[in-house]
Order: sequence, then structure tokens, then C-alpha cells
Amino acid sequence: MIRAFLDTSVLFAAAYSETGASREIIRQAIRGGIGLVTSQLVLEEARRNLQAKAPEVLSDLDRLCEAVGFEIVRPTKRDIKVAMQYIVPKDAPIVAAAKRAQVDFLVSLDRRHLVGQPDIAQRSGLKIVLPDELLEEIRQPAGDD
Repeated sequence: MIRAFLDTSVLFAAAYSETGASREIIRQAIRGGIGLVTSQLVLEEARRNLQAKAPEVLSDLDRLCEAVGFEIVRPTKRDIKVAMQYIVPKDAPIVAAAKRAQVDFLVSLDRRHLVGQPDIAQRSGLKIVLPDELLEEIRQPAGDD
């Protein structure tokens, strides 16, 4: 089973909109088609951002998180310090948590700092993808690498 770490932007989008790839990833996880991982920091940041920008969907975030049953990973201070050598400090805890979880993918909507940044992908050893790219991977028959 594919395991993916979701960052704040994906959780925000999944709670904010009933359509789109972010919400579809959650649906896939509820069906058992994918294992989802995140960190306490991501959950707190998603709640904070929704509270500020769309408080009416906070309950949707809670409902989705409960339905998925995320695996919660906690990076060490050392993990974060290592990640800070090659990524902006605000994203170091995200990359560090995804690495610690040994996921197949780190899923983000952050094109500025994460997605499409080959140096970060190489140095972290993570496949960093957009939600729709993860869905393509999920839908690929086994062995079609």
C-alpha cells in the first residue's frame, strides 16, 4: 500500500473543498487504498489557517481527520536541523517528519518551496508531488513503473 505524508496545504484544501485532488486523496484513504501520515504540527497549522480563513469548514477538517485515522509522526530536533540545511526553516519540520515516516510520497501544493524543487527532493530522498500526481500513482496498476 502506498503511504503518503500530507502537508498543511493539502489538508486545508481537502477541508475547504469537497471536490479536487486533495479531497479525493482523503476519500482513497477512507476506502483503504492509501495510508496517510502527517504530523501534529501540520494538523495544528491546518486548523489555525482554517480558523483564520474559513472557520465554517473547521468541522470538516475534524471529520476528515477522524475518518482517515492519520498515522502521526514526530520528527526529532536532529531531523529538523538536518532538513534546515537544504530547505527554508518553516518547511524543515514537514520534510523531516515525512523522512522520519519513510513514506512513498510527500504531498503538497507548495510549488514555491517543495513541489518541483529537484534539489530538495534529491537531498531529502523524498518524492514530492502535487495531489493529482499522487492520484495518478494510486491509479496506476501495480508493476507499471
